[in-house]
Amino acid sequence: MGGLLAVFFLLFTVFASSVLFNKQLSSITRAKEDFTPSAKASLLFAFPLLVKADGTTVSTISVFVRSDKGMPVKSQKVQITTSVGNVSVSEVTTDDKGKATTTITSSNPGLSTVTALIGGSVKITQPLSITFE
Repeated sequence: MGGLLAVFFLLFTVFASSVLFNKQLSSITRAKEDFTPSAKASLLFAFPLLVKADGTTVSTISVFVRSDKGMPVKSQKVQITTSVGNVSVSEVTTDDKGKATTTITSSNPGLSTVTALIGGSVKITQPLSITFE
């Protein structure tokens, strides 16, 4: 009888809390999402990886900012740097899906190492190279 009474009071407390404080039950029971960018889970892509070194042919760089749990992280500023060539926009912001894009061109042939820094402190660990010929 005592166990049944305890369950009743527990359920009553949850119900009263949700009614009085106008909170949904899911907000009480759900864990908070982690929206901290991860250096390992975030991705850096480019297409194409072999580009003419004519100063006009572009390669599109895409950055996907993810949390440690693989969730997209929106509204993050990402700085793109390159060892060879010119990035059209060096600081881009992620959209609602955690994606940011820019382009790169080069008049000089060579192997370009592209890096991405999220929020000024998280460097994506995945390397990216684009060849200009």
